[in-house]
Amino acid sequence: MRLSVILTTYNAPAWLEKVLWGYSVQRHDNFELIIGDDGSTDDTRQLIDRIRLATGLSIRHIWQEDKGFCKCRILNKAILAAASEYLVFSDGDCIPRNDFLEIHASEARPGHYLSGGYHKLPMSTSNAITREDILTGRCFDLKWLKANGLKSSLKNSKLTATYRRARLLNALTPTRCNFKGSNGSVWKKDVLAVNGFDERMSWGGEDREFGVRLTNSAVRPKHVRYNAIVIHLDHTRDYKDANMVKSNKKLRVYNARNGVIRTEHGISELPEYHAQPEYHAQNV
Repeated sequence: MRLSVILTTYNAPAWLEKVLWGYSVQRHDNFELIIGDDGSTDDTRQLIDRIRLATGLSIRHIWQEDKGFCKCRILNKAILAAASEYLVFSDGDCIPRNDFLEIHASEARPGHYLSGGYHKLPMSTSNAITREDILTGRCFDLKWLKANGLKSSLKNSKLTATYRRARLLNALTPTRCNFKGSNGSVWKKDVLAVNGFDERMSWGGEDREFGVRLTNSAVRPKHVRYNAIVIHLDHTRDYKDANMVKSNKKLRVYNARNGVIRTEHGISELPEYHAQPEYHAQNV
């Protein structure tokens, strides 16, 4: 199955480089990468050009001018640019294990979206990871991670679960199966049916609200929490805004209670949408 992998980034080329090396060694190699860039400087474009040449990866760089945190808009632009019927979402600070795309492809089912998670690393471990650690898979080895600053935790079981145990843990986990922008996948037609991400939302639960509308449209969630693995590189979050988080939650709760499916502030508002007649026929 051909996949379109959508990553978002903003002025973090060192982290993005590590992530792209992770995609260069995926066991499922039938995919394109679409990097939704929310206004980075030219350093990011130069990195992408270099990695594309070094790896042969199919990478499309979708850039928009920096006007503050506009992740939902760049996500919608990336969705429109995707050539595949099935979309995998992650971030430019999440390194995928080499079976990450294989899991998403094999677990995909009509009428469902997949919900994963990430394993957060401290800054010392994030800095320690090299290209060689990624290519060999060493950075997913729990012993290596602990030797490089990761603390002991029950959450580390994500990294050591066998195939059977991962499936069991996915079935038993009490964690809610919300859509995760750092590790989720869904059919493009289902994304178009809800009109993508709500561009009124800044940082804080925008992916979860998107999942609420998918669920309202009868797309059922499915866990891949313990088998689709990414490790999350540490970084600051200067864009955090408590008032925006509160506003986002209010909108999500309203949509959940009222069965809202389609946002009026999504993909159909983009000039790129109006330039593609095939989408008009779908009456998104």
